[in-house]
Amino acid sequence: MPVEVTYPHIEKVEGSPARLQRMPRIRVAQIVIDYLNNGWSADEIYIHYPHLRLAEIHSAMAYYFDHRAEIDAEIEEEQKLIEEWRKNTPASPFLLRMRAQGILP
Repeated sequence: MPVEVTYPHIEKVEGSPARLQRMPRIRVAQIVIDYLNNGWSADEIYIHYPHLRLAEIHSAMAYYFDHRAEIDAEIEEEQKLIEEWRKNTPASPFLLRMRAQGILP
């Protein structure tokens, strides 16, 4: 008999990214990015984002490890959108000043 796996603190609506139930603006992918890019453990993520509960972070990570392809695809799509935005958006006056002063490359 199959057993349905549930993830406390995580809400997944068909066609939408997995999110925290208590804070639906926070996607599982956002938590996972800190794990992937910074190498942070759940405890380290909690230190940096004290508004999250440690149980929510652990649940998000469990969801990621069970749905890795889904979350990785979401992160990849987001990275493509960021790169597209960077290519199509002119530099701000502030950024131009910082570059002119040699502060930024």
